[in-house]
Amino acid sequence: MQPSKPMIQAALSGMTHVLDLTPEDSVLVVTDQMTAQCGAAFTEAARNFGCDVFQYQLPEDHRPLQKMPDQMHSLLEGKTIVINAIVGDAREVPFRLEWIYKVEASEVIRMGHSPGINPDMMTAGPLSVDYARMQEMAGQVQAGFSGGTSVHITTDLGTDLVLDLKGRSMISDLKAKPGVGANLPCGEVYCCPVENGASGFLVIDGCFGSHGIVNNPVQFTLQAGQVTDISGGDKETVSLITQLMDTDEGSRTIAELGIGLNSEARMSDNMLEAEKSLNTAHIAFGTNQGMPGGCNTSSIHIDYLFQRPSMTVSRANGPDIKVMRNGAILHSN
Repeated sequence: MQPSKPMIQAALSGMTHVLDLTPEDSVLVVTDQMTAQCGAAFTEAARNFGCDVFQYQLPEDHRPLQKMPDQMHSLLEGKTIVINAIVGDAREVPFRLEWIYKVEASEVIRMGHSPGINPDMMTAGPLSVDYARMQEMAGQVQAGFSGGTSVHITTDLGTDLVLDLKGRSMISDLKAKPGVGANLPCGEVYCCPVENGASGFLVIDGCFGSHGIVNNPVQFTLQAGQVTDISGGDKETVSLITQLMDTDEGSRTIAELGIGLNSEARMSDNMLEAEKSLNTAHIAFGTNQGMPGGCNTSSIHIDYLFQRPSMTVSRANGPDIKVMRNGAILHSN
């Protein structure tokens, strides 16, 4: 099925604002059978903009992929933009990480990463958002976290968690550059908390990984950066999360704290969009290599989303700063 004009326009909006697309760029669009319409929208948008474009469709054999197909090793030559419009299956994290590391090793390629993109997401608004307003909100959050040594996170559902932030900075995903890709749609600020410095309780009531919104809130107990207990929810969900947490030695280690900024993103089963929505935050466990300061190794990186958090940042020198209250981003001094 051919992409609609609104899909093509949304693709162009994302590429121009986040990837600084120019007619001189050489673009690679990676897609697959399930996301072919979205891949075609990015292809048509870049081609209509005057770019040289090559589209590659992942083979369906051996899905979910655990490693890069051999053909992909030669795809990057001469490219300056890469778009990954692919399914968001959590079982393919090892393949996606291998590909991301290869792309980000380039000194010239800007990457837009869209695992889980779908036509509805492209026409509903999160790619055609007010990017200037998101930049303003990102600045507010980053100012609040600047110089922070820890953050205390609470929610009405029982989250009561302290994260060590010493030496870790909060960055945004609003602009891709060589070596650091961005999601399309974008719209978050994030950091790597100190890997052994998270303690307390985290209660998730949104989606996680590619598995949708939890039916009932799930509580994690954290000690020294590790998930030590999982409770609440329903038996099937807790069993699935426990499986994910036991993937390998690094899969229970805290990897990321992210805060959503995109006013057009919706709470849904799709993490690519949901984690960008306002009034939400997410914490990931698993690998954070490639993120500023990140040093944990794992074959997975799974985000867990929670709604309406309050966050207070402590500093070594200076007063505590209330950065969020019940999901609302506050102006920082």
